Amino acid sequence: MLAGEGIGGGVRGFGDLEAVVMDRVWEHASPVTVRELFDELSQERPIAYTTVMSTMDNLHRKGWLNRVKEGKAYRYVATASREEYSAGLMREALAVGGGDTEAVLNHFIAQMDGDESEALRAVVERLARDKEEQR
Repeated sequence: MLAGEGIGGGVRGFGDLEAVVMDRVWEHASPVTVRELFDELSQERPIAYTTVMSTMDNLHRKGWLNRVKEGKAYRYVATASREEYSAGLMREALAVGGGDTEAVLNHFIAQMDGDESEALRAVVERLARDKEEQR
């Protein structure tokens, strides 16, 4: 499933600040407020509260964050995991690869290191076993 098909928004890459905000949201185990993220980000860079608020609101409108009102503030949570987002980017790259999925995959896999190729092999084997078990 593409991220635009039920989870998150369109898959296109995040802008720089959107990526920073999403990383922070993903790092939190529970929903976060604008204030909490602002306090973290302002320790590392000069940034306005309203900039963080606007970015989180934009991510909400794009479908990447859900929010729930808590008192006067909203608590935000990601609508897709970091892994689901990354998978969506990979799926989109295959879709725009010029129509030759096998060639795109060949180049992608050729660039993997040993650990990555071993992880890919394990996933493919597990998926094949799961499909066999479903028959």
